[in-house]
Amino acid sequence: MSYLDVAPLITALRNTPEEFELAGGWLCHVRSWHSFRVGPEDRVEIRAACNCVLLSVRPEQEREFAGCFREWTTAYWRPLEINREFASHFGRRTRLLQWTIDATGGLHRWLLQRGRGRREVGMPVSPTA
Repeated sequence: MSYLDVAPLITALRNTPEEFELAGGWLCHVRSWHSFRVGPEDRVEIRAACNCVLLSVRPEQEREFAGCFREWTTAYWRPLEINREFASHFGRRTRLLQWTIDATGGLHRWLLQRGRGRREVGMPVSPTA
C-alpha cells in the first residue's frame, strides 16, 4: 500500500509555525489550503482540494505528526492566542463608544460646574420649610 509522506509537513510545522493556524479543531496550512486533524489514537485526517487526500499517512508518521502538533499547540499557538487576547484588552475603542464616554464625561463635568454656584463649599445646608 502507498502512503503519503508527511515529513515536509512535520518540518514546516517545526520550522515555520507562523504558516499554520487552528480553526475549528483543524490545523490549517495557510499557503497550501491543506487542513489536518489529529483524531483518536493519533490518527491524522487530511482535507485538501488535491490528490493528497487519496493516500493514508504512514502510521509511524501519524504518531510523529501528532506529537509535533501537540508541541506546536503548546509552544506556539496557545501563547499566541493568549497574547492576542491580552492585546485586545488595550485596543482602540470604537468611535461610538469613545464618543459616548467623552459625552458622558462632558455632561458630568458640566453638572459638577453648574452646581458650584448654588452654595459655598463648607456652608451648612438647612432645610427650608
